[in-house]
Amino acid sequence: MQTRVENRTRSRRRRTARGGVLALAAGLLAFCVAAHAQREFRVYESFEGYDSADELPPDWNVPGELVIGRLMYPSSRFGFFGRGDWRKGGTSWAVDYPRGERTLARILRRLTRIDVRSVEQPVNLDDGDDVTHWPFLIVGLAGYWELTDSQVARLREYLLSGGFLFCDSFFGSDSWYGFEQGIRRVFPDRPIVDLPPDHPVFNIVYDLREMPTTQIPNMNSLMAGGGGWLGDGTVPRWRGIMDDNGRLMVLIAFNNDVADSWQWADDPRYPAESANLGLRMGVNIIVYAMTH
Repeated sequence: MQTRVENRTRSRRRRTARGGVLALAAGLLAFCVAAHAQREFRVYESFEGYDSADELPPDWNVPGELVIGRLMYPSSRFGFFGRGDWRKGGTSWAVDYPRGERTLARILRRLTRIDVRSVEQPVNLDDGDDVTHWPFLIVGLAGYWELTDSQVARLREYLLSGGFLFCDSFFGSDSWYGFEQGIRRVFPDRPIVDLPPDHPVFNIVYDLREMPTTQIPNMNSLMAGGGGWLGDGTVPRWRGIMDDNGRLMVLIAFNNDVADSWQWADDPRYPAESANLGLRMGVNIIVYAMTH
């Protein structure tokens, strides 16, 4: 893949990546302590069909120190977004999947020394302790999840044990309401805070202090002649939830579609500057999650 990511800050990037690999290896060994074998790799139907399809890489079965996890979830009460059986894919959790994750994996291989698997891992919270094998999770269309009580409890335990959740691809007041209803069940007493420009997640590899005021656009909105947002989600908000030690364990990209910048990175219809920014932010998110 020919990426459009800018080749700036190389020396800083390499220093950070080299230091991060040791922390990554230690963190993964500490995190993956479950007694049972992890689930096998499998591919489900994408929510977006061909638009998010991607060829299976030739090294899909080669293990890596890092695997990008995709959180599966039920969303049955949300009509169109919950059509079909969520356990078989094709519902809202599979937005930007799998092309988004595989593009990010290729970028991480190119720009860092992290040993990342070329393919993603769908993660079902109902699969016992399987989630503990995947310390980084993405949840897409996060305003449409409807977790069961047992899934809520398992996600809370996962995050407090060192896991990381990146919530992306949702816009507007209605979606925020649905997201907040769900995350408040996970952490009823932990505040959701706006992240300042100098938070480490914005500068751990690339200096992206402009992120809190910059929107990563939604491709469908752009293709329809819109401004890159959906509903009333015109103002980007980068928010988070911390653990007791101040570690960011839930990163919330509200009124943003970061995974669209990965999914459409090589499509000339998607703005190059947004693709560059979203891919660099993806590197920052991964390195922060794996070193904190």
